[in-house]
Amino acid sequence: MALFHVARYPGPEAAAAAAAEETAAGDRARALLERLQSRARERQQREPAPSEADAPSEASGRRRRRPRRRRRGSPEAPRGKRRRADSEHADAGGPGRARAGRAPLPSAGAGGPTPRAGPCLRAGSGEAAPDGRPAEEVAEPAAPALVLGGFGRRKTSKVQPFLPAWLAEPSRVRKDITEGLVPIEDIPEVHPDLQKQLRAQGVSSYFPVQAAVIPALLESAAGGFLVGRGGYRPSDLCVSAPTGSGKTLAFVIPVVQALLRRVVCHIRALVVLPTKELAQQVSKVFNIYTDATPLRVALVIGQKTLAKEQESLVQKTADGYRCLADIMVATPGRLVDHIDQTPGFSLQQLRFLVVDEADRMIDSMHQSWLPRVVAAAFQSVGPREPCALLQRRQVQAETAASTCCPQMPLQKLLFSATLTQNPEKLQQLGLHQPRLFSTGVAHRGPDAADGDVGGKYAFPTGLTHHYVPCSLSAKPLLVLHLVLRMGFSRVLCFTNSRENSHRLFLLVQAFGGVNAAEFSSRYGPGQRRTILKQFEQGKIQLLISTDATARGIDVQGVELVVNYDAPQYLRTYVHRVGRTARAGNAGQAFTLLLKVQERRFLQMLTEGGVPALERHELPSELLQPLVPRYEEALSQLERTVKVRLCGSGGLVTRASGVCRGCCQDARREEVVRGGDRLILKLWGGGGGGGARGWRGEDAEPSVLPQEERKQKAA
Repeated sequence: MALFHVARYPGPEAAAAAAAEETAAGDRARALLERLQSRARERQQREPAPSEADAPSEASGRRRRRPRRRRRGSPEAPRGKRRRADSEHADAGGPGRARAGRAPLPSAGAGGPTPRAGPCLRAGSGEAAPDGRPAEEVAEPAAPALVLGGFGRRKTSKVQPFLPAWLAEPSRVRKDITEGLVPIEDIPEVHPDLQKQLRAQGVSSYFPVQAAVIPALLESAAGGFLVGRGGYRPSDLCVSAPTGSGKTLAFVIPVVQALLRRVVCHIRALVVLPTKELAQQVSKVFNIYTDATPLRVALVIGQKTLAKEQESLVQKTADGYRCLADIMVATPGRLVDHIDQTPGFSLQQLRFLVVDEADRMIDSMHQSWLPRVVAAAFQSVGPREPCALLQRRQVQAETAASTCCPQMPLQKLLFSATLTQNPEKLQQLGLHQPRLFSTGVAHRGPDAADGDVGGKYAFPTGLTHHYVPCSLSAKPLLVLHLVLRMGFSRVLCFTNSRENSHRLFLLVQAFGGVNAAEFSSRYGPGQRRTILKQFEQGKIQLLISTDATARGIDVQGVELVVNYDAPQYLRTYVHRVGRTARAGNAGQAFTLLLKVQERRFLQMLTEGGVPALERHELPSELLQPLVPRYEEALSQLERTVKVRLCGSGGLVTRASGVCRGCCQDARREEVVRGGDRLILKLWGGGGGGGARGWRGEDAEPSVLPQEERKQKAA
C-alpha cells in the first residue's frame, strides 16, 4: 500500500495553460454576476408595491415559512412538514408558490446587499425568473465550503521516543543526598576492612547512589571475579546521577573488594577517563582504599614517558613477562599506545571495565579505543589451549552451547551526570543486558501530563541558579563585583576558550585586590596540579578556567561558579555548575548573558530541568565605584604592551606570536613564554567574542602606516 503521493511540479506549458483556464473561469463568473444583477434590477422595477392589507399576511407567512437554522451536519427536516408549510403559504395569498422541499429566501430590496460573486446567488422569495421558472430554481443558497488543511494554531503533542525497557524503566535513586543517607552498617556485604577504611576517611553513611550501586555490584561478583553468579555473565551497569553525588566511590569499593582474593597479579580492572586531572583524582581514591591490601594501582595518562609507564606495568622475566598492576587508571590515547607498543601488556584477564564521564567518552569513540580494548580482552581466534581454565572467547550469539563452558566475564560500568538516553549511541558500547540507575524522572508515555514531567538532567538540590543580563563591556566589572563585594572566598570562573581566560586573568591581575590564577592548557600537568592544590587550600580566591576543570574535578569548598561565557550546550552547563553544591552542600551559579543570548539560553535550561532560574539585576550604581580603578588597569596594560616588527613591518603580539600584518608566518624567537604574556588590546570575552573590546575599541591594529613602519625598521 502506498504511503505517500508524490506531486510533481507542472512544466512551463502546463502552467501557462492552467493560468489561462483560471482567467477564463473568472471572466465567466463576472459575466454571470452582471447578468443576474441586471435581471434583479428589472424585476424590482416591474414589481408593483404590495398593499398594506397584504403586508401582514405576507410577513406572517414568511415567518411561518422561515426554516429554523440548523447546525452543520444536522439531519434535514422531514419533507412532509416542509410541504405543509408551503401549502399554508399558498393559501395565505403569498406572491408565488415555492417548490416542495425548498425554503424560499427573503427578497433583495432596493437597498439590500448586493449578491456575492459565485456559482449560486440568493433570489427574492416568491419571484419568478424571466423564463417563467421560480427564483428558487434559478439560484440556491451555497452550502458552507469545507476547508481542508486548516492552519489554526493548536498545541501539538510532542513525539515521545520508544526506549528499551531498561532505559524507560530504570532503578530509581533518591535525588536528595542529605535525606537519603544510608549508614555503613546497613550494607553488611562490604568487607570489614573497607568499612574501617571508610570510617578513617570520615565516611559514616553512603549517599543514595552508593547505597544502590554497591550492593548490585557486589552481588554480581558474589561467586568470585573468575565466574559470574551461577556461571552466567553479569549485567552491565549504567549510572546517571548528579555531580557530587559520590559516583567515584560507588565503583571503587566494589572493585577493590572483588579483587581482594586474587592470587596472581593481572590487570583485572580498567578505569578509562577523559582528562588527566580526573584520572589523577580517581587514582588517588583507589590508592586510599588499596593501601592496606596487596592490590597495585597504575596510572597511565602520559604524564611520564612511555618507557617509564611500561616499567610500572610489566616486568620481563626469564619465562616471559610479569604484570605489575591489578587496577589500571588511564586516558584513551595512552591506553591504546600501550596496547600497541608495550610488550607483554595483556588485558585477557580483565574483569571490570569502568567508563567514567561516559557521555564524553562515547563522543570520543572516533578514536576507536573501545574496540581495541575489547579485542585485547578476548582471546584471538585460534584453538583453545587445553590447560587454559576459564579462557575467555568472544561469541557471536549466546546459546546453550556457548554457556556450557564457563569463562571469565567482562562487566562494563558506565558513570556520568549527563548519560545519554540515545539507544543508537549506547549500542556502540555493546552492553550486555544493561541495568540503569538514575535519579532523573521516569520516561513519560504519550498520554502523560505535561505537569508530571521533569527535566532532562538532575541537578544538586543545594544549587541555586542565577543569570545576570549585561553588556559585553560590563562583564569584567561584574566578575570583580561578585568577588570583592559579595564576599565569596572561592570562585570558579569559566570561559569558552583559553584566550578569553588569559585576557580576563591579565585584567584581574592588573586590577589588583584579588588573588587570581589561570587554569588552562597553557600550563603543564604539574603546574595545573599545583594550581588546583593552592585553590583547595584557599590561597587562590578566583580561578579562571576553561572547561578543563568542568568534568569530574572535585574541588573542595567552591562557593560560587561564574559562567563568564555562556555555555553553548546543556551538558556543558550541567558539568560547570556541578563544581559547587557537592556532597549535599549549598552553592550558587551565576551566568553572564548578553541580550542576544537570553532567549536561547533560558529555553535550553528549561528543557534541561533547572528547577528555578532567578534573574539577578546589578544596577550600574553598584559597579560605578570600580570603574576608575578598572580604567586605570586597562591603561596600565596598554602601556606595558610589548610589540615587535616582523620582516614586512606587521605587528606581532607577545601573547600569541602571530603577525597581524601582511605576513602569516612570523618569527617567534622573541616571543615571551610562560605566564608573563601580554596582549596589545583587550578583546571582549563573550561566547563568540567579537571584534569590539571592553571599551568599545577595535581589535588590535594589523599594520602600521607605511611611513611609521619605515622609521621603526630603520
